[in-house]
Amino acid sequence: MTHTKQTIPTPALVVDLDLLEANLSRAADDARMAGKLLRPHAKAHKCVALARRQIVAGACGMCVATVPEAEMLTRAGISGLLLTSPLADPLKMARAVVTGAMVVVDHEVQVGWYQEAAVAAGRRIDVLVDLDIGDHRTGAGSKQQAVAIAEAVDRAGSLRLRGIQAYSVSGSHGADEAERRRISSAAFGLAAEVCDAFAAKGMETDILSGGSTGTWTVDLTLPEVTELQAGSYPLMDLAYKRINAGFANSMTVLATVISANHSAFVTVDAGYKAFSTDRPFGPEPVGLPGVTYRWGGDEFGYLDTNLRVGSRVELLPPHCDPTANLYDRIYACRGNQVEEVWPVMDRVKL
Repeated sequence: MTHTKQTIPTPALVVDLDLLEANLSRAADDARMAGKLLRPHAKAHKCVALARRQIVAGACGMCVATVPEAEMLTRAGISGLLLTSPLADPLKMARAVVTGAMVVVDHEVQVGWYQEAAVAAGRRIDVLVDLDIGDHRTGAGSKQQAVAIAEAVDRAGSLRLRGIQAYSVSGSHGADEAERRRISSAAFGLAAEVCDAFAAKGMETDILSGGSTGTWTVDLTLPEVTELQAGSYPLMDLAYKRINAGFANSMTVLATVISANHSAFVTVDAGYKAFSTDRPFGPEPVGLPGVTYRWGGDEFGYLDTNLRVGSRVELLPPHCDPTANLYDRIYACRGNQVEEVWPVMDRVKL
């Protein structure tokens, strides 16, 4: 049986392969022409099949946010991993070390725990010092603290200092390109100063990793950046569309009109449980100019239009990462045809 969008059970996560492939090619070409490595963030999709396509397109490896993501990609034979979240649990650190991923630290205590885990596993682990560049989420809070952490890594026999991670949360969704340029330039400028402090003490500084989809065109031009962590660019979402981030929206949520008993609106089978709800706006219908979406409950949404019962509608999710996390599979489509079905976090065996 040939599967089409009309046979997909909804709500469903759908990817347009033509748009996805164009995004992958553009990102890889941009990075190569700028002399940067591309190590995209798998947390955006949590999907082995998509990660493999990114590697084939030219990525040097993948970033991951969690230990289970690192373990999943390692089982799939994908290497060159960077675990971008600092850990403070020796048991999770031991699991991370087994994957061989490069890790980040923002406290000297973490250095000691990673050293113990690396010795126990008989491995030598690459390490970046995570730097707080203004968001105050994670990262060393000063140049002095960063240097002290780096020196601790440098002394640890089973750890290898490689440089710095400097990721700007606020820069990725700045109000306009000028604001994103200001934030990203300042963030990497601070990181470059810390790199200089490392180098002055004879320590490794060959990696300065960071950047996002929202600051893509900015980060490509900054000479101090060596590798880019952008994650959303293959899929994209409504938040990035609103700031004109430049890549195509390849991911949508497919829904069905299940009730049409009112002249001013219809009900679809995609509500709070079908989309991320961390943005101050809801989904946007595709190909229906002027039609708005309203939340209707856990399983329902309203569209201010008069479509027939059974009609299929695609909607741009507000935020791609937490939306993809809600699904166990992605339907990869070429036009109306379903070419492949990809598991998310290997939750289903297809």
